[in-house]
Amino acid sequence: MKYSKIFEATNIGKLKLKNRTSMAPMGPVGYSDTNGGFTQRLQDYYVERAKYDVGLIITGVCSVDTNIEGFPNIAIPCPTTNPLAFVHSTYSMNDRIHAYGCKIFLQLTGGLGRSALPGFIKTNLAPSEQGNRFDPKLIHREMTVTEIQNMIQKFVMSAVVAKKSGFDGVEIHAVHEGYLLDQFAISIYNKRTDEYGGSLENRLRIATDIVKGIKKACGEDFPVSLRYSLKSCMKALRQGGLPGEDYAEAGRDIEEGIEAAKILVNAGYDALNVDAGTYDSWYWNHPPMYFENGVYNSFGEILKKHVDVPIILAGRMDDAKMANEVIGTCCDIVSYGRPLLADAEYVTKIRYNREDEIRPCLGCHDGCMGRIANGPVSCAVNPACGREEIYGIKPALIKKHVLVVGGGPAGLETARSCAISGHKVTLCEKTDALGGNLIPGGVPPFKHYDHALIEYYARQLKLLGVEVKLNTDMTSEVASKFGADIIVVATGSTAKTLTFNGDIKPIPAEDILMKRAEVGENVVLVGAGLVGCETALWLTQLGKKVNILEITPHILGGHGALPHMNQFMLEDLIAFHKIGIHTQATIQNTSGKTVTIKKGDKTIDLPCDTLITSIGYNEYNKLFEELSTGDIPVHNVGDSNKVHNIMYAIWDAYELARNI
Repeated sequence: MKYSKIFEATNIGKLKLKNRTSMAPMGPVGYSDTNGGFTQRLQDYYVERAKYDVGLIITGVCSVDTNIEGFPNIAIPCPTTNPLAFVHSTYSMNDRIHAYGCKIFLQLTGGLGRSALPGFIKTNLAPSEQGNRFDPKLIHREMTVTEIQNMIQKFVMSAVVAKKSGFDGVEIHAVHEGYLLDQFAISIYNKRTDEYGGSLENRLRIATDIVKGIKKACGEDFPVSLRYSLKSCMKALRQGGLPGEDYAEAGRDIEEGIEAAKILVNAGYDALNVDAGTYDSWYWNHPPMYFENGVYNSFGEILKKHVDVPIILAGRMDDAKMANEVIGTCCDIVSYGRPLLADAEYVTKIRYNREDEIRPCLGCHDGCMGRIANGPVSCAVNPACGREEIYGIKPALIKKHVLVVGGGPAGLETARSCAISGHKVTLCEKTDALGGNLIPGGVPPFKHYDHALIEYYARQLKLLGVEVKLNTDMTSEVASKFGADIIVVATGSTAKTLTFNGDIKPIPAEDILMKRAEVGENVVLVGAGLVGCETALWLTQLGKKVNILEITPHILGGHGALPHMNQFMLEDLIAFHKIGIHTQATIQNTSGKTVTIKKGDKTIDLPCDTLITSIGYNEYNKLFEELSTGDIPVHNVGDSNKVHNIMYAIWDAYELARNI
């Protein structure tokens, strides 16, 4: 077997697992019914992963009592809201999961504390009085001892309900990510002077009392794992520390993390599910594409030397060779989060040598954590994630010949989905390669999964028998010769251009990424959206000196335009690499090797060998307009319909294709 270590049997306590793979816990926000139970969509979501060789599923976080902070009723499941209803909604799900030899733990949380998004909860609590993570003016009051002790009992009660529901164990969401209970554990947040503050033992008292209570109520053999962040990775409140950056740890450092782990294991925890970070360094807990694979390997390796319980480890482990190699040194169980959102069959595919069929996670967060305020967790590249039974592709009743024009993400997804439905599909691409804007977008090493997505689609189209015609420039006359029943236009977009006063000719970012133009040592880049900032980061990593100009007051579209973890990390990387940022700035003139900009009342001269523009894209819909007057039904999808991101190109294509 290629990855033999991954597929060895193992144990957590006395619970046997068929292999060393785990589905990482990811918040099921929006998947709770009105009784606090699992909706059918959530049940199907977990069963779908159990079907494909996952050894252990750890559910997304469930509240032990939504009244503690006043969670919305349908925010996340809660075993204590209506215990009988919770049992009824999960017992049959667990039977289905067990049919595949998979085990499942229910993850339990006490709440958000200062990490709550403003307005999400009704009662703002924290270990000590302090400002909210996102809005310091929003004050969280100190929890009372009575409230704390009631919360501990709700953890125990929730574990009892979980056991009755057929869960094989529970995971406590306690010393992790800067949520409420982790705030008790970290001195920068906890200024209490009672039994829940001060010494490390006191700050961990809630977490240790919880596991002791659960073991007493459910039995010593009922497994209890702990979601555990070894290190906080924060320089200060609301300021993360980057990988490789030299800084003084403001939260829990590694030394204290080791000591805390020993205390927690001695209290009775059977496994540590390890990561790093807090909401103040949120990108550590939800690693964007800017991290390399194996984010937490070094932390797991440290803990393996100090505790004798299994280490579960996630952190961009979607390199099976690496994951197989670190078992035994960095971890005992490999945990997959977003890879299982992107492809529920991930574990099966690595087990049976089908790695070239894996649909990759891009690290974009657009479909998962980036949308939980507006909708349930899903996936940018897998539109059926979280709605497996109600939104899958069904066989078409009438088989048609579908002509897809354009080989970018929208065209590729249209072709794939139509072929799965049973249609005959021909895809025509005017260039010599599939991928569209994914090709330049995937040039920076930190975006290599964009290219992996192209490879996935190319493999799928081959397996599905889609006829792919490259170097085919489509016109309405050419299209009519294919004899198609339906035409789907996915011709993408073109980069917007600008001209400036002076003699320096601007170059579109795409031409730089595709190496169609040379880059000098001093770069001025106009446009601080995502493409512009990522291009600037890439060029800086190549040794160039870069200044970014942005006409608006904010880079990256301002607060909330990107998922927070991606935004925070990219902003920190820009600062770390000393990339110049000039907002509310315009170019007055270019001359020789100088760009003169106007910023408020000031004019500034910037050295410039290369002037790059990245100011957005225009829909390229000329072919759609031509074909719309014909006799064949025609649809427009992707950027040629409306310029957006990869997720919406794929989601819109999937929605269209499954209904053709």
